[in-house]
Amino acid sequence: MIFTPETAILALGADFFDPVAAAAFPQTILRFRNDRAAAQVGLDGLSDEQWSQHFGRFAPLPGSLAQPLALRYHGHQFRTYNPDLGDGRGFLFAQLRDDQGRLLDLGTKGSGTTPWSRAGDGRLTLKGAVREILATEMLEALGVSTSRTFSVIETGEDLARSDEPSPTRSAVLVRLNHSHVRYGSFQRQAFHQNREGLTRLVDYCLSNLAPGATGPTPVAALIDHAVKGAARMAAQFMAAGFVHGVLNTDNINITGESFDYGPWRFAPAWDAGFTAAYFDHYGLYAFGRQAEALQWNLFQLGGALRPIAETEELKGPLETYPIRYRAALSDAMLGRLGVKRLGAQEDEALVEAMQRALVATQMDPDRFFFDWRGGVRRAASPAEHHYSHDAFGDFLALIPDFAAGAPAHDYWSDEAPCTMLIDEVEALWEPIATRDDWAPLHAKVAAIRRMGEAHRAG
Repeated sequence: MIFTPETAILALGADFFDPVAAAAFPQTILRFRNDRAAAQVGLDGLSDEQWSQHFGRFAPLPGSLAQPLALRYHGHQFRTYNPDLGDGRGFLFAQLRDDQGRLLDLGTKGSGTTPWSRAGDGRLTLKGAVREILATEMLEALGVSTSRTFSVIETGEDLARSDEPSPTRSAVLVRLNHSHVRYGSFQRQAFHQNREGLTRLVDYCLSNLAPGATGPTPVAALIDHAVKGAARMAAQFMAAGFVHGVLNTDNINITGESFDYGPWRFAPAWDAGFTAAYFDHYGLYAFGRQAEALQWNLFQLGGALRPIAETEELKGPLETYPIRYRAALSDAMLGRLGVKRLGAQEDEALVEAMQRALVATQMDPDRFFFDWRGGVRRAASPAEHHYSHDAFGDFLALIPDFAAGAPAHDYWSDEAPCTMLIDEVEALWEPIATRDDWAPLHAKVAAIRRMGEAHRAG
């Protein structure tokens, strides 16, 4: 793959971003480089020194943006509108094409202050960067449409934080994803009654991010694309047993690709009320409410587009969300199970039977999907007692028709599934914090990628 730089974002104009400079960090110690992702955008040939210059010192990539851009946006945060948002500790560093010709962004986290920092220090803890590596690698392996952690560089600063022991080590992270255009990007234009800016943003998205979107009008095509992406995201979160934690409208992008991981968790059981953020006191973004949260966000996007669209243009696509979510949930759940598809009605019946059984038994969902991969029950499992529970009756009656046969990859012969519960996250951080030992983290990333290969192999 040959590196193919882009600057498409500049066509939006100065009202959408602020040129900024990266912080001058005391050190740039390369801790993680994602050569798998880099190969897809033609950057895997960089030496470590070049890598650190571009992703630690932020020397421009040739032909891409000459200066980083802090993007402007608004957003609902826990359903309270906030017009004082924007990239406060990150920026859009570069745009480029991948090996499929898609426009991608390289964005940062912890790269310094911007006009939108709101008295924050613009920095990222090293532990936060490690957590994002683990989240994105795990989600990618499980088939979730996610940003990818492209680079993590330790920066040599000591940070003060109220939610972890301080001072703590610092890092700058670079993520690769399809877009940083958020629902909140549209909300900002609507807030300022900028109809021309809204139209320009819709055109940018359709031209660069959703060229296949269709509809009777451009706005209808874009909202339809957003509904499809949000339904898919919600379904993939459920199948992965994942809780994002902060599904605010400034954290949802127009391409339906999950990104910006803060207080995430993988659920230890199929518990609709399980939350990731300690500050989510009412469970607004709990595991079982994520589909509802994303639908609510879509309505806010629709409201932002209302100045340039008729109600009917928006209403039609928005009303398709429930049926699209159900179809996407079948795709995600049965895809993770690795079974045959029999038809919409039959597929939904199996998904419902699975969920009823998982709720009733509160067993580890990772173990369930591991034990039943291909629709064939493992010969022996520590969860065997769960499968004799009455709640599994419907599932056991239905699954033989969906069975695709025992999977071939040797991962499925392991004793236990690859997981990422919070205790393991803390266990992986401990050797880094106490003795600067990164070997367990890199070993875990390798194990996660092996699991991903097993899922892709069928």
